[in-house]
Amino acid sequence: MIIQSQNKSMALIRIKNLALQTFIGFNPEEKVNKQEVIINLEMEVDVPAHALETDDPEGIYDYKKITKQVISLVEEGRFHLLEVLTHKILVLVMENQKVKKAIVQVDKPGALRFAESVSAEMEARR
Repeated sequence: MIIQSQNKSMALIRIKNLALQTFIGFNPEEKVNKQEVIINLEMEVDVPAHALETDDPEGIYDYKKITKQVISLVEEGRFHLLEVLTHKILVLVMENQKVKKAIVQVDKPGALRFAESVSAEMEARR
């Protein structure tokens, strides 16, 4: 989805099903064994008009860069709560001023015996 104004447009960028390993939980086995988390990001970002006209990436939101930053945060971190991990990813995403709105969802597959996964979702906007 692109919404256009005079000098810039807004784009909705989604990063889907980013599967990573991290230490998450407070049970003894969770503190010593990494577990999979699945991350979905949705970001509403500014797109400079010149980028749409010239196909030039100058000034465009770098979704590859934020993905690498999220990977580093998650894989190098240790978290007790799914909500804390979700919040830290959201804060990281919102550091870029081009992001006007972000939704972060983090799933922890197998967290409950009879459920596919448990997830936490948080949203922020400017």
